[in-house]
Amino acid sequence: MKKILITGGAGFVGYHLAKRLTEQNQEVVIADNFFKGRMDSDLKKLIKENGVKSIKLDLTKKSSWDEVGSGYDYIYHLAGVNGTKLFYEIPEEVLRIGIESTLYALEWFRTKNNKKNSKILYTSSNEAYAGALESFGQLPVPTPENVPLVISDTYNPRWSYAGQKLIGELLFIHYSKAYNFRMSIVRPHNFYGPRAGYHHVIPEMIERIEKKTNPFPIFGTDDTRSFCFIDDAVEAIQMVMESEKTDGGTYHIGTCVETVIKDLVEKIFLLMDWHPEKIDIKNSPEGSVKRRLPDVSKIKKDTGWEAKISLEEGLKKTISWYLENPKPEK
Repeated sequence: MKKILITGGAGFVGYHLAKRLTEQNQEVVIADNFFKGRMDSDLKKLIKENGVKSIKLDLTKKSSWDEVGSGYDYIYHLAGVNGTKLFYEIPEEVLRIGIESTLYALEWFRTKNNKKNSKILYTSSNEAYAGALESFGQLPVPTPENVPLVISDTYNPRWSYAGQKLIGELLFIHYSKAYNFRMSIVRPHNFYGPRAGYHHVIPEMIERIEKKTNPFPIFGTDDTRSFCFIDDAVEAIQMVMESEKTDGGTYHIGTCVETVIKDLVEKIFLLMDWHPEKIDIKNSPEGSVKRRLPDVSKIKKDTGWEAKISLEEGLKKTISWYLENPKPEK
């Protein structure tokens, strides 16, 4: 049995990762300030029935890390403020929380964790390199891990998230080299599924369809994304963590299927058996990237992982969960 810490464990990815690990009889502790993560019925059930330990902490305070304890085999550092809406509304907090929690995580890991051969993993983002495509239009698609990381406009608050993820990658790389410890970095690409919150593209589409919104707004209809179902995603994260081949490396996690947003919406219309009379086509938010498709050959080569769940299968599970768990009233 391994002792595992998941920072930001009450969030979307953290919850599903904790669920997967406890089903394998691992000892899991989640640390979260519940700024975005919710103590909902799913998480309560995970704590009660699967034995997950939950600690409410502000990980941007150095003193909080003393309460985390020590002796962990694996540390998944997922904590951070996600959600495009928040990048625009509170960019200063996106930056502060991301950078401070990551710096203190690394300091705690190297000085206090006290577990031989332990490993820490950082969840970065495809946003860290998205600015290069916007700025120069020259990134290869599918995009490998070793492309330039670029902030295309420091005055656009959208890049607050990408900026702190870029700094986080630098911190992990150079701390691990300086202090000789094990680490890996992963860059998620459009993870989706049950319990992903209510302010991402797929949950928002489901909510509008359920309300029969007409005309129906679609943002960036010709943009493309690589949608990876959460069960595939957390399997990949675990495999990167547990492999010695991945030590010191950066890995894209996503599918090799490029989906046009208008096609995604049509699939959801079909699965929910409703279609609006009129579509209201809107531009993508400023700073949004036109195409996004990861090259996932590196993770397959080093771990054997590749996504298995089709978009249609994943959407069915996602729609079912959101219909049973509609957006709560404010």
